Amino acid sequence: MDKTGIIVVSVCVLLLVAWFVEQQKQTARWQEQQRQFAATNVVAATPTTFTNGNVAAPTSTTSTMPIPFGTNAPENLIVITNADARYTFTSRGGGIKSVELLKYPETISPRWKKEIATNAVATLNAQAPVPMLAILGDTNLVGDGNFNLTKMDDGVRAQKVLADGLVLTKDFHISSNYLIYASVDLKNASEKPLALPAQEFVVGTATPMGPDDRSFLAYGGMMWFNGTSPQNCTASYFSTNTTILFLISRTPKTEYREGAGNVVWAAVHNQFFAIVAMPKTNQPAWQIVARPISLPSLAENSLVAPVGIQTALVYPPLTLTTNSSAERQIVFYAGPKEYQTLARVGEAFQNHADEVMNFGTGYAGFFGIGSFCAKALLLAMNWIHDVTKVGYGWAIVLLTILLRAIFWPLTAASTRSMKRMQALAPEVKALKEKYKDEPQKFTQKQMELWKKNKVNPMGGCLPALIQMPVFIGFYTMLRSAIELRGAHFLWVSDLSKPDTLCMIPGTNFPFNLLPLLMVAVMIWQAHLQPASPGADPSQQKMMRYMPLIFLLIFYNYASGMALYMTVSTMMGILQTRLTKLNTPAAATVVVSPLTPPSKKKK
Repeated sequence: MDKTGIIVVSVCVLLLVAWFVEQQKQTARWQEQQRQFAATNVVAATPTTFTNGNVAAPTSTTSTMPIPFGTNAPENLIVITNADARYTFTSRGGGIKSVELLKYPETISPRWKKEIATNAVATLNAQAPVPMLAILGDTNLVGDGNFNLTKMDDGVRAQKVLADGLVLTKDFHISSNYLIYASVDLKNASEKPLALPAQEFVVGTATPMGPDDRSFLAYGGMMWFNGTSPQNCTASYFSTNTTILFLISRTPKTEYREGAGNVVWAAVHNQFFAIVAMPKTNQPAWQIVARPISLPSLAENSLVAPVGIQTALVYPPLTLTTNSSAERQIVFYAGPKEYQTLARVGEAFQNHADEVMNFGTGYAGFFGIGSFCAKALLLAMNWIHDVTKVGYGWAIVLLTILLRAIFWPLTAASTRSMKRMQALAPEVKALKEKYKDEPQKFTQKQMELWKKNKVNPMGGCLPALIQMPVFIGFYTMLRSAIELRGAHFLWVSDLSKPDTLCMIPGTNFPFNLLPLLMVAVMIWQAHLQPASPGADPSQQKMMRYMPLIFLLIFYNYASGMALYMTVSTMMGILQTRLTKLNTPAAATVVVSPLTPPSKKKK
């Protein structure tokens, strides 16, 4: 390795180490601040008061896990189980306390930790202070929060009579595809009109999936759909130490409130699971509100803070006349972020529920192309898995080979064009010298030379531009694909996480093999590709070691992405070899010699 290569490698290694050190500091600070928040504040754990439709500041308490509705009555529980989940209903709040997904384990432990497996399953709304579809607001709406539960054939009824004559009745009907059909009836049983303040219908609480769920800060939070586009608010929105590029501090937030009568649905989610509350078609909620809340400590040495994101649909104040009632119908989806299931739900209710996959927000959208590619790649990966019956790791390998085969003619033409351009470098240099005082004339003659020898100046970068949406699609698809959670491949125990083989002794630095292999083959490919004509030699050397930057991006990302990049690069190396074998050097370029300029006679 030359001097330039040593410098580039050293700089990249130093950047990688500095990035991980800063990341560890950021995580530690966030954990400590969130634990302090959990010890001193509980937002929305007690009934929130409304004044003229506006939410007042939430009350604070020193309790880390208070009784949310101020009642000491015994808690009555009803459990209903079907093929997909176990639903636990509680009398405290008259809602769904938790949803246990029977087909998915709670956590996937990496092989290097050698933890003892448990029978715990993934649980939604776990340890939350209020159940799903609890109604918060003025004390006249909540009372002591205790409901009477009655089991029905396919669900549960929760009912409560308040002192002012308001009768709250909630009916839950359990269905397939992780759906729960719920209705809330607010009836005025008194002999006078009853003015009700604004009400918060709790969607649920986004919580980490276990003490090692570091992804919750980046992927956990809430989403809502306004009828046009999904809006996302991650847990980092409420973090006090989140920075932009580790340089600019963000102002901490205590509440997220949006909407103007256009809340089609709202969801709380972590990386792979979600609770989606979908009001009746053509009856959107008024607003959406989300707040951080404290949770019981997950474990003694937990890597994540015991903080969740509680979200609620807000409905405006209303007045009920004597013996009149108002009904709210809401369908809940409580299950995995499985695109095909969510797409069927979104089609059935015509509300784009599949946007919970978060394929199209921010940079991932790429003007809609990235979202389309992410969905297409996910469907293609599942199709290959179903047809070939291979694991998802091999499905990624086969899909990568298929994509390379599709782009093969384009990249082969690009390689041939680059070789022609490289062969024309002396001619271009001569033209540059001849027309050094006429830049426009030089550009014209250069284009004529390239056109005559069938050289496309965009041939080198065009394949990369066309494949960029595919790259972004893979990146966004792999971060949310529930299919890859716990999927094995060779030494990789979970394709949705880094392939950590061990922690480097004496440090908290993981040793991830697959990203190192990825960068090695990328450097190999850079050395095989023809150099760009006219480029500065030092710049060419720098570009050959640019793949090391990918180490910073993908070292701690899902190993499925590193697998895709490794196989794709190896296929590129194979194609470069075959293109060189099938393209004789003598027949690559036909160059006509330059005619020397005629000299004027004196």
